Amino acid sequence: MSSRIFRGITAVSLSAVLAGCQSLPAVQQDLASIGAPSTATSFPGFGRAGAAATPAASGGTQVVTDPYAGQGVAQPDVPGGGASASQSGSTRTATAPATPARKHRVVAGETGWSISRKYGVTPTDLAAANGLDAAMTLRVGQELTIPATTATRVSDASVPGQGTPTPTPPSASQPLPDEKTAPSSTPVAKPATPDMGATRTAASGSGKFQMPVAGSIVRAYSKGSNDGIDLAAPTGTPVNAAAGGTVAAVTRDTDGVPIVVIRHQGELMTVYAGMAGLSVQKGDQVKAGQQIGTAGGAGSIHFEVRQGYDSVNPEGYF
Repeated sequence: MSSRIFRGITAVSLSAVLAGCQSLPAVQQDLASIGAPSTATSFPGFGRAGAAATPAASGGTQVVTDPYAGQGVAQPDVPGGGASASQSGSTRTATAPATPARKHRVVAGETGWSISRKYGVTPTDLAAANGLDAAMTLRVGQELTIPATTATRVSDASVPGQGTPTPTPPSASQPLPDEKTAPSSTPVAKPATPDMGATRTAASGSGKFQMPVAGSIVRAYSKGSNDGIDLAAPTGTPVNAAAGGTVAAVTRDTDGVPIVVIRHQGELMTVYAGMAGLSVQKGDQVKAGQQIGTAGGAGSIHFEVRQGYDSVNPEGYF
């Protein structure tokens, strides 16, 4: 009986204390901010928060609830976890700020395609912005409008916790070409060497003139471009008069190389150029085959036959 009286006095005292606390403004403000209590957790021996404690049907056991129960724990939004974990793959796309429209004045040598590559726009967009025809016809000094562009960048940075993907080598998608390399010891085919002696005209004695040097023709006669023939003659090779006659002139070319002109019968003259040491002078009488000098350092003797002042092909006179 004494224990029942003690419990009754304790319950009345606790109820009075709680009722007194509720009358304080600070407590009323806290209770209002908490709102309706939930039923997540119970503690024996305490009444319901915000009201006087009442005995439960189990016989004297009182409960109080946790006002913060059921609210959960905030999950931090960190890269690679939480909501970000739903992002799959290691490639992310970012859009760069748009480039505003610009003006460009056409200069000589530019085309619609080169201008579109310069500013990173497509030829179709450039033509549409300026009303160009299908041939992208431009004129020097024309002012073009470069349309605005938006660059999209693709980042290959991997998500934290994932490895960076290995790029596929080119050889994995396409096989290497089948190259056939000849060994270095394989002999190289040499081109055929032309027989320069095949164009040589032999001195048979039946023509009017003899060959001034015993060399092959390295450049043939071509009226207007080469008014004579060039005969191979190393430096110091003796140069002979093609026929008997009189030395009509001894002169030099623009490089100072001696030139000898011999006048023959029948209004014919022979010219010898590319010479070095001379053994005749103007006015000398020479015989056929007589040495008149030596070949210079050009490697050839230029020989002409002239009928009056008109050049003719020397090969017809040997």
